[in-house]
Amino acid sequence: MTAKTIAIARREFRALFDSPVAYIVIVAFLLVTGWMFFSTLFLRERADLRVLFTPSLFSPAMLLLIFAPAISMRAVAEERKSGTIELLTSMPVRDWEVVLGKFLADFALTAAAVLSTLVYAITVACIGDLDWGPVISGYLGMLLFAASLLAIGLMCSSWTDNQIVAFIVALLIGACLYVISWLQFFVPDFIAPLVDYVSLSSHLSNMARGVLDTRDLLYYFTLIGGALFIAERSMAHQHA
Repeated sequence: MTAKTIAIARREFRALFDSPVAYIVIVAFLLVTGWMFFSTLFLRERADLRVLFTPSLFSPAMLLLIFAPAISMRAVAEERKSGTIELLTSMPVRDWEVVLGKFLADFALTAAAVLSTLVYAITVACIGDLDWGPVISGYLGMLLFAASLLAIGLMCSSWTDNQIVAFIVALLIGACLYVISWLQFFVPDFIAPLVDYVSLSSHLSNMARGVLDTRDLLYYFTLIGGALFIAERSMAHQHA
């Protein structure tokens, strides 16, 4: 990571908080996840946060599936539409520094939203004997899950100057990777393990249970790195 990357990340982070976007994302995520969590906490009669991390159609992961593309859709598309991308790329800064800087800014905002829910973990710890191992693993899984969606969103943003198009494409890609694990029961047995492995949600489920497997970490880092590499190549191709 270079000083230029950090400078771009700071610029983007300030821009996010100069608009209502950052505050809306953090407050909305905190309130909706709180409702999802506490509506089932006392019904389960267990002092844990697994429901906060386990992916389903009614979970914080589903919120990230929407929030991440909404945050990252502007990353490159807005610069291209306003014409500032030419100014940015004409400066002594490399494409990968631009991509990484924008990704880090979006990730910092999303991480702030995710980690704001630690208040729920503290609340549960006050009323029961909370095992912090699965909590730490779960939060790591959520952050990697969110980072993957942000990288996909940034990749889609690098393909177009229309933020809505970038949002829709990123949402569709993320949704496909999210639900594909549920299709493993309808495919031949020899394909099922592959379907399960390419799913975003299956790896998050493992970490929600407190399982730290190198295969899950490798999957997320490969997906993040691959999406950011494609975004960098897309930018390089467009101003070559």
